[in-house]
Amino acid sequence: MPGPLAHLTVIELAGIGPGPFACMLLADMGARVIRIDRPPTPARSDLDALMRNDSVVDRGRQSLALDMKDPRAVEAVLRLVAQADLLVEGYRPGVAERLGLGPAVCHARNPRLVYGRMTGWGQTGPLAQTAGHDINYVALSGALHAIGTGPQPLPPLNLVGDYGGGGMLLALGLLAAHAQVQAGGQGQVVDAAMTDGAALLMAAIYGMKAKGLWQDARQSNFLDGAAHFYGTYECSDGRHVAIGAIEPAFYRQLLELCGIDDPAFLRQWERAEWAALRERLAAVFRTRTRDEWCAVFDGSDACVAPVLSMEEVAAHPHNAARQTFVAPDGVLQPAPAPRFDRTPSVLPGVAPRAGADTEALLTQAGYSASEVAALLAARIAFAAPAA
Repeated sequence: MPGPLAHLTVIELAGIGPGPFACMLLADMGARVIRIDRPPTPARSDLDALMRNDSVVDRGRQSLALDMKDPRAVEAVLRLVAQADLLVEGYRPGVAERLGLGPAVCHARNPRLVYGRMTGWGQTGPLAQTAGHDINYVALSGALHAIGTGPQPLPPLNLVGDYGGGGMLLALGLLAAHAQVQAGGQGQVVDAAMTDGAALLMAAIYGMKAKGLWQDARQSNFLDGAAHFYGTYECSDGRHVAIGAIEPAFYRQLLELCGIDDPAFLRQWERAEWAALRERLAAVFRTRTRDEWCAVFDGSDACVAPVLSMEEVAAHPHNAARQTFVAPDGVLQPAPAPRFDRTPSVLPGVAPRAGADTEALLTQAGYSASEVAALLAARIAFAAPAA
């Protein structure tokens, strides 16, 4: 694979959410990601199917399916660990150790291995052994309290905990630890917790609060929906535009292009005026359709953009020009990012079926053809049937 991480091999102990997302980022940048899957079985419920994203987040993998309850399967994984650079697991603390794949065992096979642990609460602390989901981790960080309407917090999908504060943080930690290995260090454990990551994403907000520039109440601040110059407005066709005219020059352009000359709007930063100004600006935007307003603001610095649906995004001229979205086999998905000028990433292959690469990976691990056949016959290893 091309890409800046083409020299890396990653072992992914299959899971859901942020761990797979981190591995998608690495695969998108060219890393070879070997996913250790459970024996392939039909989805047991709609929830099982929902929790596994087999079309986008799991792209760019090879799959080795093993029954990890058998020590011979664990040995197969350890043979691959000896050849790898990174490992990612997303179990509760202690589970990997009980499987025989904890950091101590893996580092005994490969002292240079970077061992990534992705959890919600982290490896330590009073909540470490309890269940949770993105909304719970974000709640503990202060981020959920800050997002939503005045009366009620609003879950920001699962972007702040699972993906921004989880998977991206893990990917950064893995690459930082690997850089230290390349500088002559040894492997280490990376403890990535979504509570820590969601808190980290709030750094700027906590900084503003410390300076008295942020109130600890929803819809009271210039970035949380209170200010008339930063938010969304419904248009005459029921669709919306997003406004972010913070700086004075941009705000002036917004007013000019909206045809507003009311002197009340000159009091941009007077909080007491925000609610009334928002109502007046809302009335203005209800006079035209979303696309008509976009034509008015096209090419300006008024910081106005259409709120696009997931069905619309690929056709927008900017997204189309940058090929921000791709649709292999008709599956719309974001393209790899960021962009590299010398070692560009390309979209990796589609997500494999569990066990698609079992025989090849066992051979790479040093098993003979007869040994591979024996593992398959004993139902310790599983190969995906031919398509």
